[in-house]
Amino acid sequence: MVALLATNILVFAVKWLLAPEVTPEELYPENPLDTLLALHFPYHADFGLWQFLSHMFMHGNEAHLLFNMVGIFTFGSLLEQVWGTKRFIVFYLSAGLGAGLIYTGLNVYEFGEYIDHLNAINVSAESIHAFLVGKLEPADITRALTYDERVDFYLIYNGSMLGASGALYGILVAFAVLFPNGKILLLFLPVPIKAKFFVPALILFDLFSEITGFAIFGGGIAHTAHIGGAIIGFVLMMYWKKDLPPLPEWEEEHEEEER
Repeated sequence: MVALLATNILVFAVKWLLAPEVTPEELYPENPLDTLLALHFPYHADFGLWQFLSHMFMHGNEAHLLFNMVGIFTFGSLLEQVWGTKRFIVFYLSAGLGAGLIYTGLNVYEFGEYIDHLNAINVSAESIHAFLVGKLEPADITRALTYDERVDFYLIYNGSMLGASGALYGILVAFAVLFPNGKILLLFLPVPIKAKFFVPALILFDLFSEITGFAIFGGGIAHTAHIGGAIIGFVLMMYWKKDLPPLPEWEEEHEEEER
């Protein structure tokens, strides 16, 4: 656990040291470490297979890093105690990799839908390429897609995903399976909530946000990666079900009370 947290913090420190200067010409220059290690779209020039692994050790800012590290430490420490370090690391990496694969797969599918639509109405490949690389916005693209569709199409190709949130969601699902009556207390809610209620509600909120575009904390959140990490976490827990340890004494007591 300590090595895992330290790696995330160290990578963020290196990213901070490599941060390029902001200029009037380029207000949001891309960090070279993001270019190298964040997960890019497979058809983009900056994509590399290693990014399916490296993206989960990258973070956008201090708050992003702090939130994920606190969550991983709080819930992951308990899982590590139950499973041991080796199984915990396997689970963590599997959830993070799965989140990246599911996120990428859905993006490839959505991108293909746009390409099929543009091809069907005879928009040229040259126009599509010029639009995606940001050289210009051809008139046939403007006629074929709404403003929101053009933004979505462009961001699928040029956007990148980073962070340990997919792995964290897998950890939360595992915690809810092992400790369903474990209570989670949030700063903005005065009443603790049992994990078996909180974690499904959190995943449903991500699904709702992905479908509707609702954003309580602003945009730029990869909800499909969160859901992907949760799915992989659940599949692994079901696969490992026969090997799961018995409920701790405090869990058994809660089960008796509910009966």
